[in-house]
This record gives sequence, C-alpha cells and structure tokens, in this order.
Amino acid sequence: MPKVSQFTFRKVKFLLSHKETDLTETDLQDMYRTMLLSRRLDERMWLLNRAGKLPFVISCQGQEATQVGAAFALDKEVDIINPYYRDLALVTHFGMTPEEMMLSAFARGADVQSGGRQMPGHFSKKASNIMTQGSAVTTQIPHAVGASYVFKMDGEKRVSLATLGEGSTSQGDFHEGLNFAGVHKLPFICLIENNKYAISVPAHLQYGADKLSDRAVGYGMHGEQVDGNDPIAVYKVMKEARDRAVNGEGASLIEAMSIRLTPHSSDDDDKYREADELQKNKKDDCLESFKLYLLEEKVIDEAWLETVEAEIKDTVNKATKAAEAAPYAAPEHTLKHVYEEVNNG
Repeated sequence: MPKVSQFTFRKVKFLLSHKETDLTETDLQDMYRTMLLSRRLDERMWLLNRAGKLPFVISCQGQEATQVGAAFALDKEVDIINPYYRDLALVTHFGMTPEEMMLSAFARGADVQSGGRQMPGHFSKKASNIMTQGSAVTTQIPHAVGASYVFKMDGEKRVSLATLGEGSTSQGDFHEGLNFAGVHKLPFICLIENNKYAISVPAHLQYGADKLSDRAVGYGMHGEQVDGNDPIAVYKVMKEARDRAVNGEGASLIEAMSIRLTPHSSDDDDKYREADELQKNKKDDCLESFKLYLLEEKVIDEAWLETVEAEIKDTVNKATKAAEAAPYAAPEHTLKHVYEEVNNG
C-alpha cells in the first residue's frame, strides 16, 4: 500500500465531493483557473514590490479557496459584492481584469478603481457590481447592508455580500450592520475570512467566542462555520445562504476558516508567527489541495495544468507590461471628486 502523506490525508478527510453539489466539471476547472490566476498575479505583485517597482502589496495567498467558492455561489450579473482588501480572487471572478489589477498596483491613471489615487486592494468596478471601499476597515458592512435593504424594498431577487477579516468583527460597523440586517431580514451575506490574525493579533486575543459564526444567533440570522480551504464546501454553504436570502429568509453570517500564507502586507514582518506554523500552512495550501483533488477525480490532467499555467503566465506578463507602460494621471486629477465642481457658465 502506498504511503499516504499527512497533506493527502487531510484533503481526503475534509474536502467535500463536488458530486454533492450542482458544480459541473467545467465549473471546477474554472474555479481552479481563477484561483491560479489570482495566485500568480499576487506573486508577481510581491516580486515587483521587492524590486522597488510597487510601493505596497496586500496578499490573498491562502484564501483563494474561500473567495472562489463564495464567488461561484453568487450571480455576478445581479449580486453586489463589497470586498475587503484581500479579495483578489473574488473580484477576479466578478470581472476585474489582470491589467486592471496591475494598473491599480502601479497607480496609473487608467486604474478603474480610483485613477491611481487609492492604495491597491481598494477594489471597485461599477460595471462588475463591485462597490468601492475605503481604508477604514469594516465600513463596507453598512454599505452592503444598505444595498440589500434597497433590494428588499424593490422586491429584487438579488443579494449583497460583504467580506472581512476576523479582526474587523471587533468594529462597531460590524455589529450595527448585522443587527440591522437581522431585524429587517435582508438579502445579505456576511463572509468572515478568518485567517486567525488581525495583522499581528492572534484570534485568541481578538475574540472570546469559540466561533464567530455563533454571533449570528444574537442578530437573528443563520450562522455557520466552514472549512475555508475547501472551495467546494464554501460554495455549498454560500449557495444555500444565497437561496435563503432571495427566498425572503433573511441574512447569513458565514465564517470560513482560512490560512494567510504571507505576512499581513509587504510592510509587515510576521515574526510573531512560529516557523512550524508557517510550514504547516504551506502544506495546507488550498491551491495545492484543490489541484490534487481535481487530479484524483480526473477532472483535469497534467497536460491541462501545463496549458493553463502557460496561458496564465502569458496573461500576467502582458498585464504587467501594459500597466507599467501606462501613464500616470494628470496632476489636477488629484483634486477630482474632492471639491464640488460648479459650472458658472
């Protein structure tokens, strides 16, 4: 009998079979492709930062499974997302292109998010139903709840999603927003991407509950914790949450237990984490576990992987070159949307 590694054992034990969902093999391939594209974009940004070409990077590495599972459970044609700064894979599925990501990272004038004025990770693109955000953490929660209130008042079968890290659940906006959503039974989903560290503060110093999803009881909504390293399990939980929302059954609080493979940002030195923890995280990398699952299920093969890797490498290279060559915004653009513009003619 062949030796089974600890990593393989974990995958077989915890990964939900796609046959228990409505996901097709094409869906699974698209999910992996999106995870891989966001990982390669993320890795390229780190290299550019270390080369002195990008001032700041905040990474989604390790959380792609949570984000892609959630993204595929929604209807990107009608649903609104209110992401947080680590949601590269989520916004990639919803329609932000690799070149748009790089234009933002290089702070070029053609950046669709802010014309190069906001820091990278402040995702927004109106045409793709991605609402804008600011640097103050958790402010996306009341914005998302407000959107869901509009959906309910207008009788629309749409859902508003807000994502955040577990550290943001200590902010007042989180409690106020979820209380309002619970009282009014809004078509709202709050997804906590719990990577167990609010920058350098570990979870046990951030909250006293066993599960953040247990707080849902106090808001009068459905609460559930899920393995955030398993995109199929996240998909199933999020699809059920969306179904409840559009059927008038109210909001959901979903806690996805995830892994942060990198420091908090390119400005962070994460020596507050032990070496053995970092090594275990690498073994539990969701991109690798999902790839192994798809290979075992014969959804993909090595030839398919090689082709996709080559395509994505070419895409990332082209996006990087185009963005780096793009011009900065005109100096006067700095004041746009800051002061009221009055036409005295």
